[in-house]
Amino acid sequence: MKLLQRFPPILLVICAMTSVQWGAALAKSLFAEFGAITVVFWRVTLAAIMLLIMVRPVFRAIRRHEWQVSIVFGIVLVAMSVTYYLSLERLPLGLCVTIEFIGPLAVALWHSRRALDFVWVALAAFGIALLNPFSGHVDPVGFVLALVAGACWGLYIILGEKLGSATSGSVGLTIAMCVGSLVLIPVKIADAPQWLNIIPVLPFALVVAFLSSVIPFSFEIEALRRMPPKVFGILMSMEPAYAAVIGFLLLDEYLTLSQCIAIGAVVAASVGAARTGSSVPTDV
Repeated sequence: MKLLQRFPPILLVICAMTSVQWGAALAKSLFAEFGAITVVFWRVTLAAIMLLIMVRPVFRAIRRHEWQVSIVFGIVLVAMSVTYYLSLERLPLGLCVTIEFIGPLAVALWHSRRALDFVWVALAAFGIALLNPFSGHVDPVGFVLALVAGACWGLYIILGEKLGSATSGSVGLTIAMCVGSLVLIPVKIADAPQWLNIIPVLPFALVVAFLSSVIPFSFEIEALRRMPPKVFGILMSMEPAYAAVIGFLLLDEYLTLSQCIAIGAVVAASVGAARTGSSVPTDV
């Protein structure tokens, strides 16, 4: 978008992080009435519709290999979104993002074999150990779901590189969102009365989809065009702390001292990995 070219890339990244965490906080406010899976369905479906309108892909021009990569990418995207939202039902926003962030951090560190990187691994492991799910302070099911979401996030990053080389990013992302919506339809048909109940608050769900998907993707893509990957990685490394602040401000989620230290350890490990060359990739 030409409009985004007028803004500094650092500002775009900050706005993207703000948008995605606000979107998550607003989505969480719908969980009690509609459930996480229903909110995921409408988020993905509405985002797919908006991307179809904005990107206008020519489906006949898309090659078979592009379809294959986009379809797999869409399935992983849905798995990541569902497990993330299910964990968000049970955990504060800041903890959920911190645990999930282990996925991208692992991918970043996997590409490096320097001794210093073991320091970042140890620091991240220390942070996760502080979030012991058996301590009674962290829901164990939510903890496992966040770990699964993190694994999906790591796989999403790996597939995202293939998607970027196989298609134009916006077209591949549009197809993936459409696939994700189709994957969730059979699940939602089973409880049709519940997912139809969200129609009165559809404008609110539209805002969630816009904040959680359309704005972050657009802003981050534009920022990456004009910003070194290392700088981008350092900025994105602050996301767990950012999520904790948004959770506190919008959801009144209070964290214990050990949980704050855990978030700080993961953020420090991510910043260290980014500064030493293992850039922490973007999110969805």
